[in-house]
Amino acid sequence: MRKILLLSEIFPPTHGGSGRWFWEIYKRFPSGSVQVLTDQHSDGEPPDNQFPHRVDRSTLRSPYWGIASFKGLGFYIRLWRKVDQLTHAHSIEQVHCGRVIPEGLPALFNKLRRGIPYTCYVHGEDVEVARTSREISMLTRWVMNHAEKVIANSENTAQILRSWWGLEDQLVTMTPGVDVDWFRPALSQTQNRWPDRRTILTVGRLQKRKGQDMMIRALPKIRDQFPCVHYCIIGGGQEEEALRELAAELDVSDLVEFAGELSDLEMLECYQQCDLFALPNRRVKNDDEGFGMVLLEAQSCGTPVLAGDAGGTGETLVPEKTGVIVDCTDPEPLANAVNDLLSDTSRLKNMGTAGRFHMEGNFSWDKLAARAIELLQ
Repeated sequence: MRKILLLSEIFPPTHGGSGRWFWEIYKRFPSGSVQVLTDQHSDGEPPDNQFPHRVDRSTLRSPYWGIASFKGLGFYIRLWRKVDQLTHAHSIEQVHCGRVIPEGLPALFNKLRRGIPYTCYVHGEDVEVARTSREISMLTRWVMNHAEKVIANSENTAQILRSWWGLEDQLVTMTPGVDVDWFRPALSQTQNRWPDRRTILTVGRLQKRKGQDMMIRALPKIRDQFPCVHYCIIGGGQEEEALRELAAELDVSDLVEFAGELSDLEMLECYQQCDLFALPNRRVKNDDEGFGMVLLEAQSCGTPVLAGDAGGTGETLVPEKTGVIVDCTDPEPLANAVNDLLSDTSRLKNMGTAGRFHMEGNFSWDKLAARAIELLQ
């Protein structure tokens, strides 16, 4: 097996779906076949010690992703030197990049210097945002055209790469997965976090494309039918102040819980105890949801799900069987869908059971890692 250097800014303990994806996939690769280079983190030592392969940390974070500025060019030169040092010292035979930009550019420099091939992961929103900058778009195209493989996290992302970036031969679709042993239905009844409430849960960064604002806008109509409705939002981000103001403006602040960042165990309990998991995502300019790992986690816990009809979230579920897909650009259809689901507890239960079966059969990390090893080697 060719030894791999995984180059990714996002990696535990940094929160992010892509980091969890890399952690779960690469920890299942054979011993000694992987080395990781990731960003500095004050709490990095515990997860590094738990990971079965060597983890090196350096500065992989920069606000400058272009090379036209001295600061941007300096960042890439420093990162390339680190990659060059590691690939030479540890007999690396391929580099896997968490994103095309910025991780892919030093991998390209390394290929030109040492002839070592590289593979890039694409998450959907990254290449869509790249199109808004002429320089980043040029760099993105340059990196992808020289990659051995480009891995799309969904068929939706793969279609973007075909239609906008002209990729085909090196393009591979490989979705993230879920830990079905951790994310599972509760084994016994525990004290409910939200007694006597009909709870809708959203997990994710507070970003416009995630749609937390649209669910808040839908709450007045949902409350008309379900006065005991409760909306729990897990995660942090730049939209929190605007979301709080929106809830106050619509007089639904008492229905909305901003839970912030929770521990893994608290998150699990929320998935298990809510009535409905919702990711009401929508496309905002060029920003789209590439896949939606949180939808896998909810279904693995036996919870029915609702997703927006934009991006790749529809690929995580079986429509009308494990959840529903809704137009989330307007609060009215979203409110109607939530009311319909909460009105039919039997349907919710059947969806939850089907969702768990769907995750075990199609998205377990063990199965996806076996496929990744085959594809990437």
